[in-house]
Formats: sequence, structure tokens, C-alpha cells
Amino acid sequence: MRDTLRKAAAAAVAAAALAAGTVLTGAQAASASPASPGSPGEMTATCRTSGLRAELTSTDPEQVGMSHRGKLLRLTNTTDRACALRGYPGLELEDTGHRPLGADTRWGSTYFAQDPGKQTLFLQPGQSAEADLVWAVADGTRVLHASYLEITPPASTDHLTVPFEERVTNGVLSVTAFAYRISVP
Repeated sequence: MRDTLRKAAAAAVAAAALAAGTVLTGAQAASASPASPGSPGEMTATCRTSGLRAELTSTDPEQVGMSHRGKLLRLTNTTDRACALRGYPGLELEDTGHRPLGADTRWGSTYFAQDPGKQTLFLQPGQSAEADLVWAVADGTRVLHASYLEITPPASTDHLTVPFEERVTNGVLSVTAFAYRISVP
């Protein structure tokens, strides 16, 4: 039941993202981004989970402070065509058996980075987009012990999974919108 609700919610988010302009013509893309697709009139498909690679990377200096930890969440286009990505990822924590733990995802600025806001990104083959992912590690009323992180790209109903062996206070994950580069002081 929980998985069905999560997929229904992801489908609703996907529909909203598409309605917000995730798929644009080449002419629209040319005016919105220097990394636009080919000829005017050409459609840029929304980035699909099957054509993306997800990874969590540390920043320099590391995002550590006041009981908070953070990493950059990076999605890379692994296809041979440009694709469009707009907005925030869906996130869920999983245990060692890949069962959902019930994370609470909050979109916007994080403890370490300002939210760049929704913008349509055009990822060329091999190009990446980043979002800042932050969680607290203090003792709380509910500490989730995660082993994996589910990442649902914007406008997607499927997810990617990466290792994530972390304690997460109250199951709260904060994440910015995707941008070509996230600046972390």
C-alpha cells in the first residue's frame, strides 16, 4: 500500500513538473540555457531514470557542523541525447533489506546551501546536475538508521538507489532544487 501511494505521489509530481515546462522546444531551450539541444523545433525529452546515474559526493570543505551533515547529490546523463531536468528530487531512506523507512523530505535551502529554485536544466550526454542534501545527526525522538537512499528524479515515477549508511534524526532530509553547480561555502 505504501509503495502504491509513493508511486501515485511521484506520478502527480511528474505531471506537475511536465506542466511547468520540463519539456521545451529547441528554440525555447536555446533562450533558456547555453547547453541547449540541437536544431530549433527539436523536442528535448525529460531525463528518465534509466538514462541517469546517481551518486553522493563530499564537498571541499566537507559539510559538517552543528549536528548536520551534507553531501552533493549528483545526477549524470548517461544517454547519447540531451535531456531536461527541472526541480527537486523525491527522497526515501531504506534499511538493509531495501524497505522504506519513512523519510520526511523538505525542499528548499539547506543548512549549508541556498536553494537555487526551480530551473529547467538541459543535460548534454555526460553532463551532471547537483542538489545539496543535508540531514541532522543529533539524538532525537526518532533516529532512522539508513543503509540506502532512494532518489526519484523530477518528473519521474521510478527511482535510483545509492548506498547511504547514515543516522538521520527524525528521518528529515533537506534538499535543494537541482542546478548545474551548487555553491557550498
